[in-house]
Amino acid sequence: MKKSIFLLLVSISLLSSCSSDDTDQQIIPEPEANAVQLADNDIHGKILTDTEGMSLYFFSRDSKEQSECNNDCKTAWPIFYKADLTLDDGLDANDFGVITRTDGEKQTTYKGWPLYYFANDNAAGDTNGDKIGDNWYIAKPDYSLMYAEAQLVGRDSDGNDLNFTSEYVAGDELTFYMTSSTGRTIYAFVNDAKDDNNYTAQDFSNDGIWPIFHIDIDRLPSILDASDFGTIDVFGRSQLTYKGRPLYYFGQDTERGDNYGISVPSPGIWPVVNTDTTSL
Repeated sequence: MKKSIFLLLVSISLLSSCSSDDTDQQIIPEPEANAVQLADNDIHGKILTDTEGMSLYFFSRDSKEQSECNNDCKTAWPIFYKADLTLDDGLDANDFGVITRTDGEKQTTYKGWPLYYFANDNAAGDTNGDKIGDNWYIAKPDYSLMYAEAQLVGRDSDGNDLNFTSEYVAGDELTFYMTSSTGRTIYAFVNDAKDDNNYTAQDFSNDGIWPIFHIDIDRLPSILDASDFGTIDVFGRSQLTYKGRPLYYFGQDTERGDNYGISVPSPGIWPVVNTDTTSL
């Protein structure tokens, strides 16, 4: 009898111990994916995606940190917005922002470029929207250059803003041109020779007016060909060239998307640069 009672007590003790262990054990949930992910793509390398791995895009016409994609355009290119933005390692929160669009909706930006989806991407990793219209590009975190499409705005002889066409005559037209990754317009100089800067003074005393431009070209929008770029030495400093033309900024372009240099000292002396630019 005593032996039976002892066994019963041992059994109760073991059951109690197991029950306690089951109660104390906590199920740790899987961490949620970040709102913006840094994904590896076989074609484009590192790209930006959403939580589900759906690709994000830039629009060339958004050169002034405002969306130019509205109405039917927004149906094909839905906007991306997250109020609580969590980021994968390798992304800097300072590069992201939020705009209020003209239709009142909010949209997330990266380095000032609004972010979009493409309606014809059907699965995570699809990049079907890249290069559509030569003005939609997969969103990468580290483009060396960007490709803008906007109205060129110079100044008339009285200093008033004046719209110019791609032929540098007064008129309304959207023109393609290269910018820095943050939207600063890039120019060439008509008096330069092939791979030869004929503007910059040896002491760089005029560099503030037309600063020489240089960056490592290794991550480009798909419309640009890396083989068209080169580097020259300008009095000990490197300058990037495109099709043999040395590249510059304009010192009086103070706002994102400015291209006032097109009319200095007269229209077309300092043209913007795009894939139609001829080789020297």
